[in-house]
Amino acid sequence: MGKVISVANQKGGVGKTTTAVNLSASLAKKNKKVLLIDTDPQGNATSGVGVDKSVQFSVYDVLVDGVDIENTIQKTEISGLEVCPSNINLAGAEVQLVSVNEREYRLKEKINAIKDNYDYVIIDCPPSLGIVTLNAFTASDSVLIPIQCEYYALEGLGQLINTINLVKKRMNKTLSIEGALLTMYDARTNLSNQVVREVKNYFDEKVYKTVIPRNVKLSEAPSYGMPICMYDTRSKGSKCYEKFTKEFIKINESKSRHSRD
Repeated sequence: MGKVISVANQKGGVGKTTTAVNLSASLAKKNKKVLLIDTDPQGNATSGVGVDKSVQFSVYDVLVDGVDIENTIQKTEISGLEVCPSNINLAGAEVQLVSVNEREYRLKEKINAIKDNYDYVIIDCPPSLGIVTLNAFTASDSVLIPIQCEYYALEGLGQLINTINLVKKRMNKTLSIEGALLTMYDARTNLSNQVVREVKNYFDEKVYKTVIPRNVKLSEAPSYGMPICMYDTRSKGSKCYEKFTKEFIKINESKSRHSRD
């Protein structure tokens, strides 16, 4: 059965889409079947895997009109990686869903119908905690939180954790924190090292050992519509996401072994 993971942080510019795209691509490279669902109106995850945003059906149609996810799915150049695209239409969804019954469950119902076709369903969330993000959390098994190694890194995290706990209490009792991934790390600064310590205090053993550095190639890759593993395999960014993916798989395989025992 496919595991559904939201990649979320309501603070923008923390490496959220970079993580969703590169984790999805690296998992597919390791022969996992992956569906990347883009729920950000900017559609950066969609274009980041080389898919055109002007499609007939997008995640907007799934949320607002109840279109089945199968009708939105686009293949990518990476074997095993498919995407449910997003575009600017989604910007209106928050308002359109306000008066809809069971509005927080619309994505869950659609994902449940297809998740067994995949090993992982990765949802790239918008940088906000509105109805679209609530839909993602309600549909997910867990939330992966990218945190940039910068001064305001922990600001707003309390609000994110409160939202996760609220969803857990009212809409999705099994929701958990998948892990916290430190991004944009600069080994030369005391600040980066200080943030690493603070995040480890906050999340304890949920912090991944792999840390993603600041890397020019990681910033360039999306403008070519490629994940880093296609754009520049030898770059530091590519090697770090490769390492992170191995760590991610190892943790998940160990969890599934324990649940079977």
